[in-house]
Amino acid sequence: MNLEEVKRWTASRPTLADALGMEITAVTDDYIEGRMPVDGRTHQPMGLLHGGASVAFAETLGSIAAALRLPDRSKQAAVGLEINANHLKGVRDGWVTGRATPVHIGRSTQVWEIRITHEETGALVCISRITMAVVDIAPKPQPAP
Repeated sequence: MNLEEVKRWTASRPTLADALGMEITAVTDDYIEGRMPVDGRTHQPMGLLHGGASVAFAETLGSIAAALRLPDRSKQAAVGLEINANHLKGVRDGWVTGRATPVHIGRSTQVWEIRITHEETGALVCISRITMAVVDIAPKPQPAP
């Protein structure tokens, strides 16, 4: 899928990404990128980027990236198995950019690294790793004739 196809696919229903203002900005064979605002939607009470928002951003990028690596999304899905994050620098405003790159693409699992940086300064804000389980989608039962 190219960037426009991914945007149409992800816009097909409302998600947490919409509520937090996330956008997909690049899709290549090697990575997927996006951005997220640092504002009232993504702040914690001290006025900094909420760690949970960073994790939600990382999981969104990793999940989309993993789904794009599946041979047939009508027969398989990639679902989150484990995620971790190290929050390295506080950000109060502007935008953060995330880039998800593959660490391991296997038949039953995928591992993705997501680096989140402050768009204005380039400072590394968070580094995350997500493990995705690749699961078969059960065929929908057909109604009896």
